[in-house]
Amino acid sequence: MFGSFIKKSRAKSPWIMHFDCGSCNGCDIEVLACLTPLYDVERFGIINVGNPKHADVLLVTGTVNHRNKKVLKNIYDQMPEPKAVIAIGACGNTGGVFRDAYNVVGGVDKVIPVDVYVPGCPAKPEAIIDGVVVGLAKFAQKVEEAD
Repeated sequence: MFGSFIKKSRAKSPWIMHFDCGSCNGCDIEVLACLTPLYDVERFGIINVGNPKHADVLLVTGTVNHRNKKVLKNIYDQMPEPKAVIAIGACGNTGGVFRDAYNVVGGVDKVIPVDVYVPGCPAKPEAIIDGVVVGLAKFAQKVEEAD
């Protein structure tokens, strides 16, 4: 019974971790803008954390390359189940303008499963918040299925 309470609490107050695979920082600035009082993503009960072992949702920006794909997979594997992944920006979704470069693997979904794709170059804070809300709904659904 207590375990069920904890799982439902995770859905109500998700902890998010942001990982930059190597972007131009355009999407990163917009992700951080979501934490400011102007957009106030914390109104959804979200807390930004730096440890994947505490995170429920992973926000990923930038192109995945051969050097950081192992790090991204490692971070994903360290997160507790259930979890959700949100790919942000053109680079996170497909590799963006760098997709044909020799060192680029492609989008985030080439390495880990992605639940939500947020388009844009850079993605606007409003689009990121919409993506996070959709991601939270998918995360809550995964929590319900885990019970």
